[in-house]
Amino acid sequence: MPVTLKNAYQGAVRCEYAVRGRVVARAMEAEAAGKKVVYCNIGNPQSFNQKPLTFARQVLALCAYPALMGSDLFPRDAKARASRYMDGMAGRSSGSYTHSAGIRQIREDVAAFITKRDKGAPCNVDDLFLTDGAGPGAQMLVRLLIRGPEDGMMVPVPRYPLYSALLDLVNGTRVDYFLDEANGWQFSREELEKSYAEARKKGINVRALVVVNPGNPTGQVMSKESQKGIVEFCATHDIVLIADEVYQENIWAPHRSFTSFKSVAHEMNKKLEIASLHSVSKGFFGECGRRGGYVEMSGFSQEVKDILYKMASVNLCSNVDGQVTVGVMCNPPIPGEESYELFNQERTEILESLRRRATIVGKALSGEGLECVVPEGALYAFPRVFLPPAFVQKYKANPDEAYCLELLDKTGVVVVPGAGFGQVEGTFHFRTTLLPPEKDLPDILGKVVDFHRDLLRRYA
Repeated sequence: MPVTLKNAYQGAVRCEYAVRGRVVARAMEAEAAGKKVVYCNIGNPQSFNQKPLTFARQVLALCAYPALMGSDLFPRDAKARASRYMDGMAGRSSGSYTHSAGIRQIREDVAAFITKRDKGAPCNVDDLFLTDGAGPGAQMLVRLLIRGPEDGMMVPVPRYPLYSALLDLVNGTRVDYFLDEANGWQFSREELEKSYAEARKKGINVRALVVVNPGNPTGQVMSKESQKGIVEFCATHDIVLIADEVYQENIWAPHRSFTSFKSVAHEMNKKLEIASLHSVSKGFFGECGRRGGYVEMSGFSQEVKDILYKMASVNLCSNVDGQVTVGVMCNPPIPGEESYELFNQERTEILESLRRRATIVGKALSGEGLECVVPEGALYAFPRVFLPPAFVQKYKANPDEAYCLELLDKTGVVVVPGAGFGQVEGTFHFRTTLLPPEKDLPDILGKVVDFHRDLLRRYA
């Protein structure tokens, strides 16, 4: 029997990932036809020519081709790091399968990084699983927790569409809770309780709550008081907290700082199952193509971690280049080492430029018919678009997608419609990255603003 939309698994049919949806498909067609396109739809730093970090690439090169150990082109600390990581590879070769949870020496570096970061909340190396980026880690968690449509997972709105897509794939139920745009996209305990109560009335078993901090697509950074409220909520209702913390290095607002949910729970003395995700794709590494990340399973029983290990073993191991990059991210050069000065210079230049870009984007997209919360963190802005009633009526099925398609056609700028992330009914948004080079941003943003003003005039 041929496979059709009707007889294919309906979870796969329903599954959507807006970041690479219809607008991007149109953009690729336009690009193939010779039109210049600027892909602001996805957090892909090196596609905008962000320079790879020298130390990370040196360690990767040495692991890939150990004969380079004899070259004077590589600093001693890069050689020492590569040698240590190769000690954990079968045959000292990065072409070998590794332990299914990841190379132990690298997990030791991750555990030391978390322990230092969380000050007093130690990390056990056996709680760590190295993954092909944060996405596969999230996928493992969803498969572990969701048994069918009777099980639900609380997901913020606006949401990163990975989680809604994964829930569709396992035939689970998404339980939305709304962030407050008027309050800088912060959460409220009242909204969490309301969402939870409505799900329980429908007979849904709420198994977990997802929080993305700093926020994607909204760019907010949670206050510690907000984090305490979420920890208290999860402890009260005995649900798993999935903490997507891949943007923890991307903090732009001077009044904000990153604190992990695990350290908050430890400080509150709350016993809680927390799964924390991190990735080499974001921060200042921007190594999206390396596909490296980790998940820390804090507070879970050994038998549950054994299940996760079995799931990881199905794929034998995560890719070794990604594992090595995770190791370098968590254990970078330190003062006194040969590579420290260059590493610190590269890191500072990237983060300071992103900090400036966050302000530029947030301010530029606030004006006539546009309203934007200046990003406090992460790599995105999520401006609200005030659309003329005539435009909304014309494209009533999906006004913000129509807006983004017209923006693409007229300017070549690719952004993601807010509907792909979820939004309060009657409001419209789009997500854009902060990643275009500083010298190009004024021109790109100017095109967006001019387009919007022209649309307001045409549909007045």
